[in-house]
Amino acid sequence: MRIVVLAGGIGGARFLRGLKQAAKEAEITVVGNTGDDIHLFGLKVCPDLDTVMYTLGGGINEEQGWGREDESFTVKEELAAYGVGPEWFGLGDRDFATHIVRTQMLAAGYPLSAVTEALCARWQPGVRLIPMSDDRIETHVAIEEDGEQRAVHFQEYWVKLRASVDAKAVVPVGAEQAKPAPGVLEAIAEADVILFPPSNPVVSVGTILAVPGIREAVASAGAPVVGLSPIVGDAPVRGMADKVLAAVGVESTAAAVALHYGAGLVDGWLVDTVDAGTVADVETAGIRCRAVPLMMTDMDATAQMAREALALAAEVREAGGAGDAAATGGVGESGDGAASSASGGAGAADGADA
Repeated sequence: MRIVVLAGGIGGARFLRGLKQAAKEAEITVVGNTGDDIHLFGLKVCPDLDTVMYTLGGGINEEQGWGREDESFTVKEELAAYGVGPEWFGLGDRDFATHIVRTQMLAAGYPLSAVTEALCARWQPGVRLIPMSDDRIETHVAIEEDGEQRAVHFQEYWVKLRASVDAKAVVPVGAEQAKPAPGVLEAIAEADVILFPPSNPVVSVGTILAVPGIREAVASAGAPVVGLSPIVGDAPVRGMADKVLAAVGVESTAAAVALHYGAGLVDGWLVDTVDAGTVADVETAGIRCRAVPLMMTDMDATAQMAREALALAAEVREAGGAGDAAATGGVGESGDGAASSASGGAGAADGADA
């Protein structure tokens, strides 16, 4: 079985770990979000790609969900002593090595996809990890502070400001001119199942879909597309997804996120058992929906979530529903604007994915 997963940071990475356990023989390709990438201290930092790589490779800080285990921050402290910031973004000493290698390879002319493959050669994540694009894309958030409107990098909004102010708009700068990285469209076209994990629908999965060609490829794929709600009981499982959902006019509910993606994009949708009352609403919109436990409390629970997603995909396929998105144009109820306004990923220093 060939499975493609569009993934953000922590939520996506932890789901992938369960998916690997649930489908041990599957060939898994992960299209990783790069909208929250940032340049710091002259280095290219890719928080979501690294979170997936470290989590599946056994090097993640399990407690916080981002960064390296057994980390130290001597370099960060020395930079601060020189008055060099930003101090609000915590890069550890071990983590610095990854960013140094990445930046050197990029400077030597290698594309991000090739660099990511080289980094994964060390970590052996057990999946094929591909950035959504080799082109530079950065999520910016429009905010208003003290009566002044300005745009800030997503990491500043998520990590420094902790989404304490309302987001007026979310813009994937550079996405319109970007192209999918080599292998992305091919993997989607050849997939037997496509999964949207419980990652942030606006600033993780959303920004991947904002790259021209990816949304269309998913919508026209012959494989069933199944998503898992990152919203449980009308609140994000972790993080501050409600703030960015509001910026694109979407309520923070499991059903609203399903409708945001739309029947033109997803064939199946899993909600938590506490949201079982929304199943009928989702199915009325043309999306097959089931209520199952969606809390990733441990590996077994996460693996069971993955099994439920694959079971729903099989149900969709047997019912002949896979590929219906192609007939409806691949645009959800939110319209094309949902793709153009959705972007980004989880803040590596904050550890919030959804």
